[in-house]
Amino acid sequence: MYKNALAAVLLGSLAASGATAAVAPEQAARLGDSLTPIGAEMAGNEDGSIPAWNPKGPALPAGFEPGTGDYLNPYADEKPLFTIDGSNWEQYADNLTEGTKGVMKKLGPKGFKMHVYPTKRDVVFPEWVWENTRKNATTAKMVADGQKLEGNLPGVPFPIPQSGMEVMWNHMIRYTTDYTMGYDVYYVSSDGKPILSTTGYNTNVYPGFQEDHRDKEFGDTPWVKLRINYNAPARRAGEILLVWEPGADYTEGKGRKAWQYLTGQRRVRLAPAVSFDTPNPGVAGTSTYDDSYIYNGSLERFNWKLVGKQEMYVPYNTYAFSFQTPIGDMLAADFLDPEYIRWEKHRVWVVEAELKPGMRHLYSKRRYYIDEDSWTALANDNYDGRGTLWRVQYAYATPLYDIKSFFAAPYGAYDLLQGIYNLNAKPIPGEYQNGVEENDMYFTPKGMARAGVR
Repeated sequence: MYKNALAAVLLGSLAASGATAAVAPEQAARLGDSLTPIGAEMAGNEDGSIPAWNPKGPALPAGFEPGTGDYLNPYADEKPLFTIDGSNWEQYADNLTEGTKGVMKKLGPKGFKMHVYPTKRDVVFPEWVWENTRKNATTAKMVADGQKLEGNLPGVPFPIPQSGMEVMWNHMIRYTTDYTMGYDVYYVSSDGKPILSTTGYNTNVYPGFQEDHRDKEFGDTPWVKLRINYNAPARRAGEILLVWEPGADYTEGKGRKAWQYLTGQRRVRLAPAVSFDTPNPGVAGTSTYDDSYIYNGSLERFNWKLVGKQEMYVPYNTYAFSFQTPIGDMLAADFLDPEYIRWEKHRVWVVEAELKPGMRHLYSKRRYYIDEDSWTALANDNYDGRGTLWRVQYAYATPLYDIKSFFAAPYGAYDLLQGIYNLNAKPIPGEYQNGVEENDMYFTPKGMARAGVR
């Protein structure tokens, strides 16, 4: 465990209930000094396998045209340092998530492996995000048992976190930018057969990060307005999903707002079931709605504990995977083809969630691994009601070097019990674009009704 983990454990145990307070000014002064402007450790690790943070970001790769959304790999000439597979994974166990160890035990002999590349810490954000984060360090706080934030400007609310809930809030309202993409979703059955579960067109806008809102608290402003138009398979063609995700408030009467347009009903209706452990039809029910992007939605059903910071091998800088490769090329029989996935060692915040007594959920326990440089969840482990490791998830992350943003929409789960896996929200090559042309009406129930198939 990383040397600062013990302090994090103590802080986490004190703050597990969701009580929180802003840090003192002398602690906040570490931002931009020993800590990056959003709270990651500026320095590398002791053995040099994790470098110091690079505040300049990566150089633009040759041939990349800014504004196209066709991201090229700036490290395409690099070769793996080593490979972890079924023959040697125990040597690296201290730096593998519990889920990865579970996958290794089951699939390692069949060829699951991890090509580990040099670690890059090139995540940079706009200056206004850094400045807001500095302010949040001494003003942002959780209230209402952690269900609501006060005093936080768009940025990172808790760059020096004191509890597991604070880390999760950092992930849930992490900085990102508007985009559209066409994407395919597959799951692969236990007999190795890939099955298309969704082809869709996804449009995301982030109102709290728009220029006219950057100096205001989130309040009732959504963190994201997400709309998906489904094009395939035939049984789902014409459906539309619209979600408004809060930026600060999940208290009763607030929280997520969701609507669906179903072609059979020919009308828009509220969709309260688009949350928590409802099986997600986008992946044919092989993951839950709150598995999307590793975690999303209200924190109310679990108790959250900050375990500490650890060094882990996680997918990172996956440009070839995310933007250049058709999904059909990477669907191997047992797991995603390892030749397309870049793994790096990064420091991550580890948060554990235990289901609260009296609450219902398919998962009894969950563990999350949150990237220190972007506050994005990169992996998690889900346990069933008996406490057995069940679903293992990874997000495939890439800094967007031309716009100072971070993209980790592609994510997938491996089901250790059923021997199936899925991959969701991976752009079709050439169909990702930064920015959104649609107007505000597009992200309303009325806008959905206008576009509905009759």
